[in-house]
Amino acid sequence: MQNEAEIFGAVLKSARLKAGLTVEALAERVGVTDRYIYRLENNGKTPGYAVLCRLIQELAISPDMLFYSEKSTQDSEVENLLRKLATCDERAVQVATATIQSLIDTTPKET
Repeated sequence: MQNEAEIFGAVLKSARLKAGLTVEALAERVGVTDRYIYRLENNGKTPGYAVLCRLIQELAISPDMLFYSEKSTQDSEVENLLRKLATCDERAVQVATATIQSLIDTTPKET
């Protein structure tokens, strides 16, 4: 049975790979060394609060994935999209909003 730190490392690695980031790229974005990320993912190290917050933001993951990993349900695509939107600047949110509205407007109506 895995302990909490091992589960954290596995979730972190999975989220990093899903985001298409190397250890080095994530480390640079978060402001830590690549060795630190390796230790988080593989050696049962746990981050401090500030690093944890930056990891959650950079990987656009739900804290629930880290703290309640025993939950078998995965995030819905809408929740994932909302987390990503929260990391966007105002211009990016406007573009996303316009794109979504365009998709809604051009969706064929059911009769």
